[in-house]
Order: sequence, then C-alpha cells, then structure tokens
Amino acid sequence: MIAPEHQPTLLDPRLAPNRGMFVLEDGRNTLFTFVLLILLFALWGFCNGMIDVMDKHFQEELHLTLAQSAWVQFAHYLGYFLMALPAGWLATKLGYKGGIITGLLITAIGGFWFIPATHIGSFWAFLLGVCIIAAGLTFLETIANPYTTVLGPVQFAATRINLAQSTNGIGLLLGPIVGGMFFYSKNAAGESTGSENLWIPYAAIGVLTLILAIIFYFSTMPDIEMEDDYHLDNSMPHVSHSIWSHPHFWMAVIAQFLYVAAQAGIFSFFINYMTSQVPPVPSSWNVLGDSGWLGGWFEIHSDGNLGFSNKGASNLASLGFLCFLIGRFTGSAILKKLAAHKVLGFYSAASVVLCLLVFAKLGWISVISVFLTYFFMSIMFPTIFALGIFGLGQRAKKASSFIVMAIMGGAILPKLMGHVADTYDLSRGFIVPMFCFTVVAVYGFMWPKLSGSAGMHGVSTSRGH
Repeated sequence: MIAPEHQPTLLDPRLAPNRGMFVLEDGRNTLFTFVLLILLFALWGFCNGMIDVMDKHFQEELHLTLAQSAWVQFAHYLGYFLMALPAGWLATKLGYKGGIITGLLITAIGGFWFIPATHIGSFWAFLLGVCIIAAGLTFLETIANPYTTVLGPVQFAATRINLAQSTNGIGLLLGPIVGGMFFYSKNAAGESTGSENLWIPYAAIGVLTLILAIIFYFSTMPDIEMEDDYHLDNSMPHVSHSIWSHPHFWMAVIAQFLYVAAQAGIFSFFINYMTSQVPPVPSSWNVLGDSGWLGGWFEIHSDGNLGFSNKGASNLASLGFLCFLIGRFTGSAILKKLAAHKVLGFYSAASVVLCLLVFAKLGWISVISVFLTYFFMSIMFPTIFALGIFGLGQRAKKASSFIVMAIMGGAILPKLMGHVADTYDLSRGFIVPMFCFTVVAVYGFMWPKLSGSAGMHGVSTSRGH
C-alpha cells in the first residue's frame, strides 16, 4: 500500500491566488501564447486525422494489400517512437519556445517532402514524409501539453489543457474531410486524381508550420524552467527505486502498447470497412448524393450493390472522431465520479463486446458497433497513463516516457490485423483489437491489486494521442 503522504493530492482552488486563468504570478498575461498553442493542438489533430484516410488510397494506387498499406501507420508511429526521448531531452535544453520551433521546422520539412515524393511515386517516399511529420509532431505534443498547464494559476491547469484539447478534436474532425477531398478526388471523366493531388494538403501544412515558426520566433513566451524528465526520486528509501518493480507501471506499458495498437488498427482500416463490409445502402440514399448534399458519397461496388465511396467513407471517419470527442467530454465527467480503474475496465470490456459484434458480421449492428468503439476508446490513453504513473513521485517522469514510447504498438499490430483481413475479411480482422481490449480490461480490473491502492479519482482525459 502506498503511504498516504506519497499519494497524489488535489489542489484546493480556495487556497490559490486570485488571478485570472492566463495571468502569471508576476502579472504577465499569457492569453496570446495560449492562442498560439491551441493552433498547435489543432495542427497535430489535423495531421493525425489525415493519416487515417491514407491507407485506402495507397492500396488502390499502388495495388497494396491491407497488411502492406499498414506501413503507413508503422511509419507514423515510428516517428513518435524514435523522437519521444530526444524531444523530451532537447526541450530541456532549448526551452518551450526553442522546442516548439524545432518541431514546427521538422514538420514543415516533412510537409514539403511530399512534393518530390509525389513525383518519385514510390511507397517509401511517402512513408518517409509521414515519418518526418510524426517526428516534428512529437516535439509539439511533448512540449505543448505540459506548457498549457503552467500558463497561469495551478487551479486552472486542467481547464486550460482541456480547452486546448478541444481544438485538437476539431483538427481530428477536419483531417479526414480534407484528406478525402484530395486523396480520393476525381476529374470530370470519373478518373482518380488522388496521386496528383496528394501533395497539396501536405505542402499547405508545410507553409502553415513555417508561418507559425516565424510567429513563435518573434513572440515573447514565458519560458518557465522545465524539470529533468528523467530524474529518479531518491526520497523514498523504503520503496524500491526501480520503476519496473511496480507491476501497475509495467503492466500499464503493456496495456498502452495494446490499446494504441487497437486504436491504430481500427482508425487506419475504417475506410476499408465502410467500403467493403457495410450492407448495401438503400437506393433512395443515392438521391441525396445526386442532389449535392452528399455528392460523391456513394458508388456502385463490384458486386453491383450501392455502397459508400472512398470519399464518403473518409467523411464518415469524421463522424467516428466526433464520437471519440464526445467520449472524452463525457468520460471526463464520469472519471470525476468513479474510480479510474473501474471506468477503464468497463470501457475496455464494452470495446471487447463491440469488436465481437463486428467480427460476427451482423449487418448494420456491426457498423454501429464500429462507431461505438471510437466512443469507448476515447478515455483509454489518458486513463492508462494516469494509472501507470500513480504514486511514483518524481519517478513518474521517467515512467511516463516509457508509457509514451509504448505507442509503438500502433506501428506493429495493424499489420497483423491487415494480414488477418487479407486472409479472411476485415470483419474477421477485428479479432486483433478484441484481444488488445481484453488485456486492457484485465489491467483495469486488476489495478487495485497491482498498485496496492483502493483506487484513484479525478483523472483528466486531456492527455491523449
């Protein structure tokens, strides 16, 4: 059992100074800095949203299998994995401002790389661009998340980061829509122009990030000293100093690896599912498409039935992210009332059931189940994160770096899901995330025994990938 003096506590707002949400102790107003930061949150949400609609494009243009197209996710998460520790280390050297500018410049390089990559036309060239952009976004996520928490009084830290995360959700919603416009565009003859237009949104990202880098360079930003993220706490001699001796931590690393694997698989193959596994849609729906409101959403599939087009499915991906965003907002309220490990356990168990319903191929029930997985996945990343570092004191800083690095699961397991889908079909492929969610559920329900604590409340859902 963790000693009471080492358990996390909540700051009583009544004891904090009576200052505005964006006012530092010395009276400086940080609202402008915060506005700049929320642009970063929207930026990486937008980039992540576009990534999840690229797989189907490459499958068709380069004649790839589902397992082969999963290299897109591999390259994306590899960029995060490789830069997680360097970004944290470099941020301590350069400060908030220098770290953000570095991340923006790397992202710009990745965005502009798509121009020659389009001319090269090889899969590796596009994967390199995806990896470079992810490396730049790693800097932004590593720095912007904690930076929002120090731009004013402590009692408003959660409010500030939740406000910033709301713009991240907007970026996630817009990414698939814009990606669908360019990746699945067609000319007047009905021929795909996605290969020729793929570079456009990424070049625009390159221009935008350069502009932001210039703005940040000339902006005055309070550079509050960052602590060493990898300093070990030696103040508890009665507890082992190895973070790996705490089962609730190393099990969190495994749970996070598998959760991100499940998330990446469902996100990346969403368009494939909507265009191959959804039952035939009523012909009356096509009238809406012809009228212009849902123009280009439907097409006649190879089996002669009317179904969703790639563009329509990419727009539906935004609806999935809306479910994800709703899950975060409602989950935040639920986590204030119930123990975090119980919420994680029940949400993961619900996801297991939903994946089983998808696996069973029950028509529209399975389709609805796919959208509901977005809702129940929403709180998993931040909740696993919080449960994993619980009670570790200063050692939580080092522990958090390993939990963040566990997102490498998103690079590996989608290939397995793609292999199962290639062998059978995509509905059967949901057996992979079902297994992942099962392990996460076990971690949630076993957490009190693993940690030696009765439970924790008040987890923020603002952390998230």
